[in-house]
Amino acid sequence: QVQLVESGGGLVQAGGSLGLSCVASGSIRSISAMGWYRQAPGKERELVATEPNGGTTYLLDSVKGRFTISADYVKYTVHLQMNNLKPEDTAVYYCRLNGTSWYSGAPRVYWGQGTQVTVSS
Repeated sequence: QVQLVESGGGLVQAGGSLGLSCVASGSIRSISAMGWYRQAPGKERELVATEPNGGTTYLLDSVKGRFTISADYVKYTVHLQMNNLKPEDTAVYYCRLNGTSWYSGAPRVYWGQGTQVTVSS
């Protein structure tokens, strides 16, 4: 079907930078949006950033000015550049794709396996 593979997580000190990448592959027919969510321990998963195909970029208020999202809908990739990281950014980050596959005409959501980002103070 459709697979998402993330890379780039890790451990960094507060004020540091990390870049997360996600590559989609498989029987992709169309993509309406790609983005990043995160889930910290004991908290609900939240939308961090999304760049809809032909749409307006969204960034969570707490990451504005620090994070940048860049999606390529030809290469099926999305990158999240995270600068000036804070301990509260610590979470598992998930790549998400909204789209259709050649096996299923109905739009659906696909998730990556998640990558850990830990920011030490």
